[in-house]
Amino acid sequence: MFADRVDGFRLNTSSKLLLRLKGVRLCNQGSRIFLQVKLVDRPLEDPMEEQQIVYILRNEAMPGLIKIGRTAGDLATRMKQLYTTGVPVPFQCIYAVKVEHLLDVEKTLHFAFGGQRLNENREFFTVEPERVIAVLKLLNAKEVTGLVESSIQEGLTDQDKAAEAELKRKRPVLDFAKLGIFPESQLVFQDGTTAIKVISNRKVEFEGQPCFLVNPTRKLLGLAEDYPIQPSPYWSYQGKRLKDLYEEFHGEQETTE
Repeated sequence: MFADRVDGFRLNTSSKLLLRLKGVRLCNQGSRIFLQVKLVDRPLEDPMEEQQIVYILRNEAMPGLIKIGRTAGDLATRMKQLYTTGVPVPFQCIYAVKVEHLLDVEKTLHFAFGGQRLNENREFFTVEPERVIAVLKLLNAKEVTGLVESSIQEGLTDQDKAAEAELKRKRPVLDFAKLGIFPESQLVFQDGTTAIKVISNRKVEFEGQPCFLVNPTRKLLGLAEDYPIQPSPYWSYQGKRLKDLYEEFHGEQETTE
């Protein structure tokens, strides 16, 4: 029989339900009250929480902006809602996690990066996505980036994909010479101590090897080798961020090379 009281305290209905959901029963046996625990191979999940996701998106037509949003309903439907007639190309998912306290997590992120929020009525921020990702990783939540990205790709036409690819192709690559940065110049990482040498218009020397700037950026940030990242926010030349130099010249962000 399920116990109604423990040490004189009466259990209300919600307490009993919570205990049952966790696989724990408080049982009576004569004058003794003991715990009956149901062992399971994995944590029990509420099916309604399976789609409680916080995501970070970007769009090739909105350089310098990311969208920090959430969904608790049908994921594919939500992603389709974002790609409306007012958006020229589809969104891309940079990072997404499944969370337990959806609204609290989203509000915390919006508060933390409120200074970079473009419009209080919209979920767009002028912040490097890696900063938001670093916060989400502290939650030790399950990553579902692939799930969200596949939902975005669902239903896209060949024309949608071609338009996105064309927009990427037209974006100018990072050319050091155009920014007044020439071979033998030193670029300084955001830690203020790591420096690398520019060896051509588009390449630097890192660990004795010529490469694009994105390579040392990924390694220093601890990112995967194929992680899509724009390196300019993390480097400076003569005290000025490459991102600012690039935007002064081109007016938009560079590719990952």
